Amino acid sequence: MNVLCLDLEGVLVPEIWQAVASDTGIAALNKTTRDIPIYDDLMRMRLQELARHDLALSTIQSVIAGLQPLPGAAAFLAWARQRFQVAVLSDTFYDFAMPLMAKLDHPLLLCHRLVVENDRITGYRLRQEDPKRQAVRAFQAMNYRVLAAGDSFNDVAMLDQANVGIFFNAPPAVREQHPAFEAVGSYAELQAALTQSEAE
Repeated sequence: MNVLCLDLEGVLVPEIWQAVASDTGIAALNKTTRDIPIYDDLMRMRLQELARHDLALSTIQSVIAGLQPLPGAAAFLAWARQRFQVAVLSDTFYDFAMPLMAKLDHPLLLCHRLVVENDRITGYRLRQEDPKRQAVRAFQAMNYRVLAAGDSFNDVAMLDQANVGIFFNAPPAVREQHPAFEAVGSYAELQAALTQSEAE
C-alpha cells in the first residue's frame, strides 16, 4: 500500500501568510520558506511583525476563512484518495488550517500549534523536530511505501525521505538547488507522475 504525503500551502491551498500580507498591507509577511529556508528564522520574523502591528489571531483567521483551495486541488485530492492513503504534512498551524481542511473534505493533517494569549500569537510549538521527514519515516516503519509532493525548501526533507519525491510548482531557485527530484507544474502532470511511480 502506498501513502501519499502532500504539502498544503502552494500545493492544495494558497499561501496563508501571503494572503494575510495582502489583506493587511504588512509586506514582510509575504516571505515564505521559498525566501527564508530556515523555518524558525521565518517564524521569528513573522511573530515580530505581528507584534509590531498588533495583529490579532482572529483577524488572521477571518482572512483564512475567505480563502479557497487552489483551482483543481479538490478534484486532484479526490482522485488521490481513491488510489492512496493521503496525509497532508504542513508547517502551518491547526489554528489556521481547519477551515481549509473542511473545504478539502478533511484529509489527515499533521502540522503545528500556536501559542495564543488574549487573541495575540505569542509563539508556536512544533509537532516534533524535522516533522515532515519524521512523518514519512514513521509511515515507512509501518511498511508503507511513501510518495510525496511539495513546492518549497521545507519540503526537501520529506521528498528526500520518501520512496518517490516530486516537486509541484516549485520556483526555479528551489528546483535548481535540488535537481534530483522530478518537477511538475500541474495537477494533471502530478497525477501522471504519481501513476507512473505507483506502477514502478
